[in-house]
Amino acid sequence: MNSLATPARWERIVLPLLVLLACLALWYFSVRWTKTRVFPSPFEVGKGIKELMHKQVLWGDIIDSLRRVAIGFGTAAILGVPLGLILGWYPAANQVVNPLLQILRPISPLAWIPVTILLFGIGDHAATSLIFLGAFFPIVVACIDGVSNVPAVYRRAGRNFGLTPVQLLLRVVFPAALPQIIVGLRIALGIAWLVVVAAEMVAVDSGLGYLVIDSRNSGKRYDLVVAAMLLIGIIGLCLDLFIRSVEHFKSVRWGFRHDS
Repeated sequence: MNSLATPARWERIVLPLLVLLACLALWYFSVRWTKTRVFPSPFEVGKGIKELMHKQVLWGDIIDSLRRVAIGFGTAAILGVPLGLILGWYPAANQVVNPLLQILRPISPLAWIPVTILLFGIGDHAATSLIFLGAFFPIVVACIDGVSNVPAVYRRAGRNFGLTPVQLLLRVVFPAALPQIIVGLRIALGIAWLVVVAAEMVAVDSGLGYLVIDSRNSGKRYDLVVAAMLLIGIIGLCLDLFIRSVEHFKSVRWGFRHDS
């Protein structure tokens, strides 16, 4: 049953490509049938991407967006993972902090835009702060849940081998919780990429988000708007594939429990 449900290698490559080609064809013929002069065709978007590359602004915008995500997401991971491990390891501390987390967690990062601009002004600090806020809470919650869901038998086995509480946390509990932590990191990275695009529309003057709003405002260049949107989606896919590849490391895979 499992072998029948698992797609072959060629299916994982060919079928997504066929879906992509079908979507491009639908896009192209929809533009032709409606004869719209506003929404661009795939060929016009391709020309827009070439224009951006010729002007040597595209790579700079991509690098700026990735740099802001790396700073905001990296800071959230550096602070959020240890905090989540500690709160998951000490339930009493989690009970004290959890109400505050549950109050702040549902607040959209975009709602913090006026506050971050007030504190940091217009620039990278405001954008990276918004990215940090968007990624921090999913990481903390994933770490807390990961530690809490580690089977008790793992902890008892570690204690039987004479591990100290710190050794037990770092050498047993953390590796066992790592798959769930990686899922949290994956979700947080997706949120961070969403937030950077929105933040760049209001808080900075570079990046893919700024490219979208600037192309709209300067001449209504919707071919460049759609080109930037496609690039945002493609880079987001690449980031997701990158973090998913971490799940295949041997030090991570042992934490997954597969059904027999």
